Amino acid sequence: MRGGLSYFLLFVILFILAIDIYSFRGVRILTSSLDSWLRLTIHIVYWLIPVVIFLLMIFTSLQLKLVMTSQKFRIWYFMMGMFVLFYVPKIVFMTFQLGNDLIQGLGFLLTKMSTSGSRVANTASVMSRAEFLTRAGILVAAIPFLSVLQGITSGRYNYKIKNLRLVFQNLPTAFNGLRIVQISDWHIGSFLGQGDKVRKAVDMINAQEPELILFTGDLVNNIAEEVSEFIPELKRLKARYGIFSILGNHDYGEYVSWESTEKHQENMERLFQYEQRCGFRLLRNESVVLERDGEKIGLAGVENWGLPPFPQYADLQQSMNNIKNLPFKILMSHDPSHWDAEVLGNSDIDLTLSGHTHGMQFGINIPGLKWSPVKWRYPRWAGLYSEGNKKLYVNVGIGYIGFPGRVGFLPEITVFELSNS
Repeated sequence: MRGGLSYFLLFVILFILAIDIYSFRGVRILTSSLDSWLRLTIHIVYWLIPVVIFLLMIFTSLQLKLVMTSQKFRIWYFMMGMFVLFYVPKIVFMTFQLGNDLIQGLGFLLTKMSTSGSRVANTASVMSRAEFLTRAGILVAAIPFLSVLQGITSGRYNYKIKNLRLVFQNLPTAFNGLRIVQISDWHIGSFLGQGDKVRKAVDMINAQEPELILFTGDLVNNIAEEVSEFIPELKRLKARYGIFSILGNHDYGEYVSWESTEKHQENMERLFQYEQRCGFRLLRNESVVLERDGEKIGLAGVENWGLPPFPQYADLQQSMNNIKNLPFKILMSHDPSHWDAEVLGNSDIDLTLSGHTHGMQFGINIPGLKWSPVKWRYPRWAGLYSEGNKKLYVNVGIGYIGFPGRVGFLPEITVFELSNS
């Protein structure tokens, strides 16, 4: 595994270096008219950024141990933040450089067929166009740079309440107006040392006065111990009918090289204990009956079912055993792929709640336009989907992992009001 990591690290470094070398040509054009000392300063700063990222990459690759301290997480996220902040804009800038190179190539061919006088004029025209495209590239690249900067500094903590009223004609009358809060993908390890940010989210959730809180998986990044710091805060979550949770792909600890199977199992048992101490009722391919004024609905929760390489531990039929005859059913399933694969055509589940995608924490989310690269992997990746009388809602998550920011798809607290008319 260490050898594979080394090759991957080398590939990433070479990839970054190629981007920097290609982009630097444009930087030289933009700085050519500046004073020599200022031009040199800009060039040094330009190359200092990849050097810092390379050193951080090497350091973090050597620190991939079981226990991730808050300091190690900060270093990791600083590195990832720098990478996205500088290299997404550079890739945008490179597209203008590529356009410039194509135009220059075409200009070179044309001048070969022209007179020497025309060649001088064409060369001047090509140089003028190169400078224009380079300047345009910098201006356009500033858009993702500023967006990512905002997403890192404040977007990842800018929790948004999303209210939806869902109508199901078969919903028992006693449950008319039931308020459900869904949260998902907390990735609590990313908040180590930042208890105030978790406290803010808990306060906002409780302020919605939920009757039912449903957490749809990925409480941790890798190991159970990430939760311990936040148990006092998570215990403050309150809901009339309880707080129910399921496991997501990260909760199984399968992205860690454990010393033994026993150590891995100990981690899982510790996670189960922590969820219980937080007041969460963990549903593992099982269901509960919710009763109100003599009427009943069912709530089921399955273990993770994901597209490869994610694990498939869900047993949908087993999870429904206790609620088969109830008129209305809610399912918690972490990965929205499960809805199309098993839920939609093989069950009478009315509402499925999922997470997992995060909206990739990056995209465009404005009225009339919702887009993220994650849609190429997950056809149902954010928001509400309906097929006949069945509905799926994909929550984009309240936490973050990998990239320490959110652009377009802000951390979400979803409030559902169920109605039968």
